[in-house]
Amino acid sequence: MFLILVGLAACEARGTLVLDPAATGVGSVETIFVGTTRGIDPETGEEFSRVRSHSTRFVRLDVSIPPERTPGEIKWPRTNKRANPQTDFVLIGKDIYPEPSAFRRELAEAIRHERRGDREAVVFVHGFNNNFAEGSYRLAQLGRDLDAGGVLVHYSWPSRANPLGYAYDRDSALFARDGLETLLTEVEAAGAERILIVAHSLGSALTMETLRQIAISGNRRLMSRISGVVLMSPDIDVDVFRAQAARIGTLPRPFIIFTSKRDRALALSARLTGQDNRLGNLTDVETVADLKVTLLDTTAFSTGSGHFDAGNSPALLKMLSRVSDVDSAFSGDQTGRAGLLPGAVLSVQNATQLILLPVTAISGIQP
Repeated sequence: MFLILVGLAACEARGTLVLDPAATGVGSVETIFVGTTRGIDPETGEEFSRVRSHSTRFVRLDVSIPPERTPGEIKWPRTNKRANPQTDFVLIGKDIYPEPSAFRRELAEAIRHERRGDREAVVFVHGFNNNFAEGSYRLAQLGRDLDAGGVLVHYSWPSRANPLGYAYDRDSALFARDGLETLLTEVEAAGAERILIVAHSLGSALTMETLRQIAISGNRRLMSRISGVVLMSPDIDVDVFRAQAARIGTLPRPFIIFTSKRDRALALSARLTGQDNRLGNLTDVETVADLKVTLLDTTAFSTGSGHFDAGNSPALLKMLSRVSDVDSAFSGDQTGRAGLLPGAVLSVQNATQLILLPVTAISGIQP
């Protein structure tokens, strides 16, 4: 098992925030609004570390997306080498808000730039083994590659950012529930008409726990603003997911779950937790047949660890940008599905599973 952990950790440089205002004008810019419960490390001085903070801090990042890249690709500046804005993700601006009201004002201004009726915020919740920079740059990459509109918001919870830190991260995901609820409340108060939550890995468990918490609190206004949920490779026990969904009640629509039978990280998680399966490598749709969810099986697209297919494959990125179309197609008759998605469809009670095939999928995009 140790060798599996080492393999999953293999040799990619870790993300770092490099502020380079001179990169302005080199690449395209994505503005990311961030809420975080990462505290300052008292030993190293790291600003947004694995240390758990009981208060939520708010940040704005202006991320330069390099022109020399392919969809799904993120390149970090190499350690001890000058960042190259032609090929590397860098920051051209960073602001830490002194108080939540300042964050809310700027977020509200960004939301008002969207047309009334289209004022959507996309809230991204990163997964296991992510540092502050990696989650932020990942959302910037998704925002650019999806080109789906809306204001981008990132919740950065205190992951240890270490492949050997799984137990720490599972506890941190539970610790971080109040912080995510606080951020969602701020997004709603800033004027978002719709909130789409996109969560990855352990971030999916955190998201479900937070939605359960909001439902129990009776905050119907906030729940009504959540217009959809996308769980990518969710690291959740299936029985726990069913219990969470039951307490939430009516799930947001669309509610889409990306799964893969070749997800090595979830296979390891299942071994560590003594379970056969996690929600993200579920093979039998009947297990969740009574829930109004759509499962998209990306096994045929899986490469590497298979743990973030939806964010790395150009074809799946194109599909993710049309999550509302996907849900509408499966909610309607068969004619609405024609040409939208390549694969075999299985509908059981309320749930639908699509096993995606690696062919020319949408608009000529290859996997």
